[in-house]
Amino acid sequence: MFTGWWHVRPDEERVQWVLEPFTAVGPLCFGMSADEVTQALRGVTEDIEHRTWSGGRGNNTWRPSEGRCRDFGLHLYYQDGRLSGVAVDALRGPQVTADGTALVGQVPSALEQWMGEHAEGLPDELSYMSAGVPCSSSLGVVINVQREGDRLLTRPVFYPAEALDDLPHWLPQKTWEIHS
Repeated sequence: MFTGWWHVRPDEERVQWVLEPFTAVGPLCFGMSADEVTQALRGVTEDIEHRTWSGGRGNNTWRPSEGRCRDFGLHLYYQDGRLSGVAVDALRGPQVTADGTALVGQVPSALEQWMGEHAEGLPDELSYMSAGVPCSSSLGVVINVQREGDRLLTRPVFYPAEALDDLPHWLPQKTWEIHS
């Protein structure tokens, strides 16, 4: 029998980050280049893999489109070579808090209830993406889920203000899928 596949890192073993809505997730600021992201993560992880794509036919400029820190638990998304989204792994990623509330590796229904309370009095604050995944338009976060054995835990996806115009298409479709 295979064990340890879905081990969840306890909060006290996670790096602690604070969300600055639409601006930063811990030391990562939206709009950073891949090199700046690497520098910002130095000291917490050296496990950064950047994937690149060509800028187009006849254009030999290579720009990052995605990055991953597998052991640290981050998935990074880039547009035009600039950080445009951050997904935090529910099992091993850093703990990100917003208004003192932990967003990573939580029970989805409890976090959805907190988001609903946070949304009171704010028009259009709480919306839902496909599969009923809640989204906060004032915090800049989609509370996606990730599998841990037979249960689901929160895998938040953070984005800048520019994404609000077309959030479902801002990041690759696979971003919004349930992850294992």
